Order: sequence, then C-alpha cells, then structure tokens
Amino acid sequence: MILAGDCGGTKTELALYEQKKDELKKIVSEKYLNNDFSNLEDIIFSFLKNKNVKIESACIGIAGPVEKGKVVSTNLLWDLDEKILSENLGIEKFKLANDLEAIAAAVSAIEEEDLITIYKGAALNDGNNKVIVAPGTGLGVAALINIGNNYKIVATEGGHTDFAPTNEIEIELLKYLKKEFKHVSCERVASGIGLVNIFNFLKITWYSHIDEELSARMENEDPGSVISDEALKKNPICMKTLDIFASVLGAVSGNMVLNYKATGGVYLGGGIPLKIVEKFKDGTFIKSFLNKGRLSYIVERTPVYIINDESVGTSGAALLAQRL
Repeated sequence: MILAGDCGGTKTELALYEQKKDELKKIVSEKYLNNDFSNLEDIIFSFLKNKNVKIESACIGIAGPVEKGKVVSTNLLWDLDEKILSENLGIEKFKLANDLEAIAAAVSAIEEEDLITIYKGAALNDGNNKVIVAPGTGLGVAALINIGNNYKIVATEGGHTDFAPTNEIEIELLKYLKKEFKHVSCERVASGIGLVNIFNFLKITWYSHIDEELSARMENEDPGSVISDEALKKNPICMKTLDIFASVLGAVSGNMVLNYKATGGVYLGGGIPLKIVEKFKDGTFIKSFLNKGRLSYIVERTPVYIINDESVGTSGAALLAQRL
C-alpha cells in the first residue's frame, strides 16, 4: 500500500493507493485543516488510525523547498524531516517532496480529459518543455524539462522571485506592498495571500465602501475564497481584485515560458484556478500572458491549461512514492 499526500499552506489531503498491475488505484482519501493539528505527523497518525494496512512507501508533497529531506513549510512554519517521519511512523521508504514536484509528476502522465483549455496555442507542442504554475495559499512553480524524450522534474521557488509591475496600478500596488514587506515577491500578489493584499490596497486607493456583510465574511471566512466568491457576484472591489490577480498571474506564467522555453504548455494548478475558471477565460490573464514584446511569438505558441483535478498533488505524490 502507498501513502500519498499534499500538504499546502491551509489544508492537507492524504490518500492510500494500491498498485494493481501497472496502475495505482486510490482506496481512500481524507482532507484536514492544518490549523487543527500541531504537525504533519499528527495528521498522518489521525489518517492511519483504525486502518489496518501496511505502508510500503510514502510521499508527501509540501509547500516549501526540500533540502536533504528537510523542509520548513513556507506559509505553515512546520519543521519537517523525512528521516524522523519515517522512524516515527514506521514507514521505511518515506519521501518529502516539494508540492510542485508532485504536481509536475502528475502532469507528466495527465490525461486530456483532466485539463481545461484556456488558450490553444500552436498545434504541435508534444515533447517541448512545460511549466506548472500553481496559485493556492502561496504561489508554486515547477518545470518539466524534456531530456531524451523523458521529462525531468525541476522543482523551483519561482513564486518568490521579484514582483515586476507592468502597468500604472501595479506600480502603485508595488509601492503599497513595499511599505508592508521587506521583499515583494510574485507570491505577494498572485496567490491567496496576494488576493488579500490586492484587496487591502484597493480599499485604500479606491476609497471603496465595504458593506457590513462583506466585512463580516472577510473576518470570519477564508478571505481569498470570499474575494473570489464576491467577484463572481459582481462586487466591484472584488472584481477589480481578481482583474489585478489574473493580470499578474498571466505575466508570471509568460515569464516562466520564456525562462524554460516551455512551449509545451502552462499547466495551472493550486486551489484557485478551478474556482474561477471563467475569470481565466475573459481575456485578462491571456492579455498579460502574451505581452512579451519582441518575444511574444514564443508565448503565442504555448497552450495554457487549468488542471481539472483538485487532488492532482496527491496523485502526483503517489507516483513519486511508487518510484521508491
């Protein structure tokens, strides 16, 4: 039996997989709120409780850089060590992977029916490099590099590169964020965290009236989800927030295509894109994505997809565990 998981900044999903012939079959999965637990180990113990199974290998995708099997989760601040987890859980083959490494593993084997096409690009892209851009609580980036007709996964921390504004309102946003943070990364804008930062910026610069219902929701619910939901209800400040978010994410995605010459495709993962699919289809994202000056023709070739699978990180982690 294989234990796989996806540990993000807010939630963790765990699942058990059984290998049948050449395929992995999901047996059971559960989701947990990270704030309800003191560490990842407790979540895993809770999941495995009363399940009489022998785990042969395990892999957990984690939001943060993994170095020599150790990681401090970027937006969760959990210290994790795969050797300690292996010993305490009694699982000999245990791997911590960057969460985008896990998603990239799944993308390398993804079926067309699990993709929503946002931009078709050119017709012939098989075999070219690909990038995964995943806005969730934070912003993850990874690449799939084609080497001899096999894809090598490159996990990156591209979400923490410098935010580069491309228009006047984004310049003002950068000035605002510079007062709030020592370093303004792309993640400060193009993520769930970023949605809240943009919203707060607009409250000041637009002098926008925030009614009591919206204020209450922002205080008592997940603010990023509230903004997305209210934007779909045509709330002006939330609509503008999504406009800026989509524009910046489009620019970041286009940059990743140029960085890796990834004309094989941009694959949008994370928790946000599936919730706002129509926003990605209204042209805001694609306009910024294609706006690359003299090298616009490279991104024009590149298709853009939303991964239509909320558990793609978990299934990718299962594939990585299988290789152990």
